[in-house]
Parts: sequence; structure tokens; C-alpha cells
Amino acid sequence: MIILINGLQYTGYKKFEWGVVGETACADSWGRALKTGEPSLSLPCYAERRYGGVPDEEMLMALKPSHLAKAIEGMKALAKNGLRYPIPPYGIQSDVRAGMGVSYAKK
Repeated sequence: MIILINGLQYTGYKKFEWGVVGETACADSWGRALKTGEPSLSLPCYAERRYGGVPDEEMLMALKPSHLAKAIEGMKALAKNGLRYPIPPYGIQSDVRAGMGVSYAKK
């Protein structure tokens, strides 16, 4: 989801504000997207997790088709710069230089 948001912001950066307000977060998020025409992000509510099969670690995003096209173009550009999914889990268990050389070889 973060890469999708970064893709949306790749050209014409715009600050997105997200809010989660409890069990109606999903409906509030979709309603906000319909009302404003802007992308809206939410965590799955209990009913979606319990009865809809949505895992706890998933997020939901509502956006217009034009935003999706813009996000895809932005993600393609980001991938050329080395930011792509899956993001390697570099940290204390592995040497970050292995990934840095691939992502930033020409820099």
C-alpha cells in the first residue's frame, strides 16, 4: 500500500491525510472517497475480518480509476529507481549493502 501511495505522489506530490475512527472506519473511508474524489485508506473493520476473510495485516483503499492509472505509472518510475515490491527486509539480521548495491548501483 505504501508503494501505491508513493506511486500516486510520484508526480505532483500531494499530502494525503488518513483517519481511522473505529468499527465504521471502512464505511467512513469509502464514503469520504466518494464525497471528495480523493483516495481514502482504511484498516479492515471487525466484520470484514471476521466474515469477509480480510486478514488483519491488510488495508483497504478506495480511489478513482484515474488515480489508479497515475499510481501505476508512478510505481513503474519508482521501480526504475529501485523501489519495488517486495521490499527486502534488511536489518540487523542481514547486511544492507547487498540491497543497496542493487538499488543504488549507479549513484
